[in-house]
Amino acid sequence: MLTYSYKKLSTAALLLALSTALGVTSPSALAQTGKIITNDKFSLETMVVTATRDEQPLDASSSNLSVISAQDLEQLSQVHASEAFTRVPGVWIDRGNGQEHLTAIRSPVLTGAGSCGAFVVAEDNIPVRATGFCNVNQLMDINTEQAQRIEVLRGPGTVLYGSDALHGVINVISKPSSTEAENLLSLEAGANDYGRVKYSSSDRSGQHGYRVSLNGTHDGGYKDNAGFDQQKLSARHDYFNDDITVNTQLSLSNLNQETAGYIEGYKAYKDKRLKRDNPNPEAFRDSQSARLQSRFIKQLKNDSVFIATPYARYTDMAFLMHFLPGTPLEENGQQSVGIQTLYRRPINPSFTLSNGFDAEYTDAYLKQTQDTGFGTFPNGKQYDYKVKAKLFAAFINGDYQLQPATSASAGIRWEHLEYDYNNRMIEGNTAADGSSCAGGTGCRYARPADSRDTFTNWSLNTSLTHQFNTDFSGVIRLAHGFRAPQATELYRLQGNQIEADLDAEKIDSIELSLQGATESLSYSFSSFYMKKDNVIFQSSNRLNVDNGASKHYGLEYKLHWQIAEQWDMSVAGTFARHLYTSNVRIFGATQTVDIDGNDVDTAPHQMHSAQLGWRPTEGTRLELEWISMGKYYTDIDNLHSYEGHELFNLRLRQQLTATISVGLRVNNLTDVDYAERADYSGFAGDRYFVGEPRSYFADINFKF
Repeated sequence: MLTYSYKKLSTAALLLALSTALGVTSPSALAQTGKIITNDKFSLETMVVTATRDEQPLDASSSNLSVISAQDLEQLSQVHASEAFTRVPGVWIDRGNGQEHLTAIRSPVLTGAGSCGAFVVAEDNIPVRATGFCNVNQLMDINTEQAQRIEVLRGPGTVLYGSDALHGVINVISKPSSTEAENLLSLEAGANDYGRVKYSSSDRSGQHGYRVSLNGTHDGGYKDNAGFDQQKLSARHDYFNDDITVNTQLSLSNLNQETAGYIEGYKAYKDKRLKRDNPNPEAFRDSQSARLQSRFIKQLKNDSVFIATPYARYTDMAFLMHFLPGTPLEENGQQSVGIQTLYRRPINPSFTLSNGFDAEYTDAYLKQTQDTGFGTFPNGKQYDYKVKAKLFAAFINGDYQLQPATSASAGIRWEHLEYDYNNRMIEGNTAADGSSCAGGTGCRYARPADSRDTFTNWSLNTSLTHQFNTDFSGVIRLAHGFRAPQATELYRLQGNQIEADLDAEKIDSIELSLQGATESLSYSFSSFYMKKDNVIFQSSNRLNVDNGASKHYGLEYKLHWQIAEQWDMSVAGTFARHLYTSNVRIFGATQTVDIDGNDVDTAPHQMHSAQLGWRPTEGTRLELEWISMGKYYTDIDNLHSYEGHELFNLRLRQQLTATISVGLRVNNLTDVDYAERADYSGFAGDRYFVGEPRSYFADINFKF
């Protein structure tokens, strides 16, 4: 049974009641149900690709898919990608320092070496990191600032996604070329010496179109020695013919960041003497990435279509691990090539079959070094290994029209992942020269011998959709998903563990969704229950093991209401529980008590947001946003917690002329003391990433 704070729940209930009673909408919010209000009538369908790899209307998708539109992204002009995802129910992008973040999609905020393997983060359907080599901060590699839209699939991915889509998919869609010449320039400034320049140029001639988008950002950082500089470039070429389309995309990014660590002490985020402190002024993160892909879409006879997307990726990163004793330096990188395919064909008027295969090859490395040794932490190299990985997958999915108003979908995916690990140091838990640490008891870091490890898994998806009438439909979906162990979980071991005997995490999910629309109101509600087994974690004696279990259930909602011609409101939120269902001893526990039935740490019972919009004139939009974060536990024993917070943001966008517009944003309007992330460590106690106080940002935009 779900139980919640009365005060928090009453605020959400009031907004829900207001929305239901009155019937707010910018065109982008109605995109949640695939329809957009223009002059009080639904006139445009939102097209999406995440669930099928091929364009289809959002309201025809049987998956629980949400869209953050171009209008939303323009209004937000986000400093950090996390700002955009507050509009999506069931999702929390937990901002760290600078451009760092952790992810939650129908889940707690997951941490640890393989936590990022629970989510696919993709650009134009291609994951930004290779399977088995995720990075928790991988949204920072994508040009979300100049995207066409962001699609979010909540819950286990469809059969198009295998490992790394356990809890959901984030797919950033790039802007296509324009039908006529277009040049856009944006200049932006704000708090803490923040500045950003964005430029985009696009045109089309005959069968060819192009778009080049680039931006550069400087942020001095709210905390001491915690700024960053970042540059991103997206270059796209579109080719159009009668029966073939080719979209080629090049994406480059560079980040140079000074990194701030947690501040420590109970409610330290409210202490003005500590809020700007950076306990780790020496920490940094330098990261570069490059991705190239070409999407070939061939229209065949009888409404069939074939899609093939070859791609190549490169990443290179160095960062100081300020959160570990001795602050070691990690260097990692990967090069990968692959291809995705899809062949969709109608077998008869009622049945459509889709099938395809995916293949990928990755060559990756990781090094970890420490300048000064002490105790069980040796100086010099601690890890130095390479991993080559091969991925092969095949899938088939059928869509069947059972009745005029009822359709069914079912699919299966087979996936085989092989790691070829090469340790380039001495084996065991010794120092680099083979000597022992701490009087012969062994060193902290352990290196397994060379090995070849394979993981073969299946995933299943089935759904039933019923259109009760033209404006109201329901979906029930069953899914089984998995994620293979990440390379770091297998080969970056500690203590006396010289071999990690791990299997894939498994999840079973059932969800029921209802969605509909009237002339002024669109809405969607989703309930879900998920059971996860074979969860990989680090035990109390630092061993990587896979006998954890958890369950996840909740209710998500999204409403958008056109109150009047000039007023609109959008409301989204989640009520959920994320619970341990096994009595494992996880590293970091402060008490020797069972945790079966405890809340997973950093798993709020509720999250809500609302945007109230006012458009007094055609060229003016004022938006007031409310964000509510519920209370959550910060340790697995549920003895420590963060009380939650409520924030208000104000955004104004004004069209001055046909070619010039300006924007003004005030974040944390009421200047609340809050934590972006709260955590509890058995060694340091309560610790926090501090939320920034009231901050002002302004921009001017030119179109020529």
